[in-house]
Amino acid sequence: MGRGKIEIKRIENSTNRQVTYSKRRGGIMKKAKEITVLCDAQVSLVIFSSTGKMSEYCSPSTELVKILDRYHKNAGVQKLWDAKHEHLSNELERIKKENDSMQIKLRHLKGEDINSLHPKELIPIEEALENGLACVRSKQMQCLKTLKKNERSLEEDNRRLSYILQHQQQLAMDVNVREMDHGYHQREREYHPQMPFAFRVQPIQPNLHQNNK
Repeated sequence: MGRGKIEIKRIENSTNRQVTYSKRRGGIMKKAKEITVLCDAQVSLVIFSSTGKMSEYCSPSTELVKILDRYHKNAGVQKLWDAKHEHLSNELERIKKENDSMQIKLRHLKGEDINSLHPKELIPIEEALENGLACVRSKQMQCLKTLKKNERSLEEDNRRLSYILQHQQQLAMDVNVREMDHGYHQREREYHPQMPFAFRVQPIQPNLHQNNK
């Protein structure tokens, strides 16, 4: 039994609408890829969800702009961005002029193309260079102070670690000496277990033979 037809109208439930959108978007993206491969066609697809999220697909090795230009040329219509964004060209022109001006200033700061400048025009360049040099020197001094501070800290850490290492080595040597002494006395007791009581001092007695005479 086949599935019944679905009435084409807006889905009121937001959850169901989002699920349907995700499924249908995946399906149409898949179809666009298939027709690109099967028919060697140039396909461009752009989809915006109700939340404003954009999904797009463009044929491999093809740019979207080129496809749009081809569409405009074949359809004989005015470019979309020219029709609705006329101020865009003016903004691009302004940015281009600003970029050119900055490039000229950068060359002047490097000492290039300054032969045609008047003395008054050289004054702000000189001030900018002096300010930049002062900032660079200030940053260098900060770096040097930081390096010296780190160096002192490292020296203190080195001295502290050296002291700890020497202390640990001395403790290890003391432990070894005590162990050697203990082992020596232990071996002496094993070889002469009754040594402390082996000898008994006899008192000096007069010669009895001499007394009998």
